Amino acid sequence: MTDKKPPHAFDPKPALDLIAGIEADLQRLKGLVEQQAEKFDPANPHNKTPEGKLTEEGVECCYRMFDEGKSRYTVAQQMKISFAAASHRFNGWRKLGGKKRTPTLLG
Repeated sequence: MTDKKPPHAFDPKPALDLIAGIEADLQRLKGLVEQQAEKFDPANPHNKTPEGKLTEEGVECCYRMFDEGKSRYTVAQQMKISFAAASHRFNGWRKLGGKKRTPTLLG
């Protein structure tokens, strides 16, 4: 007797190789997106104007820190602003929906 493959035999290897390649590409893209989404620095000089007031990026940086659950005191220290200014930004953050707000792009 001869061993013959059925005429409609399915070889899963090409499909599995394709899936593995797609998954690797998706992981690489996910890494790129996550890096940009989380990229903000409280010490960035672009966060303040020459007069010492917060720029739009500085305000967004405060909001992102509040998103992470940081306290007003921590935000004040890291942003080098007064506690009253951090409280003002905290109230603005709450009015925009708190953690449910839509973050704006930085940079």
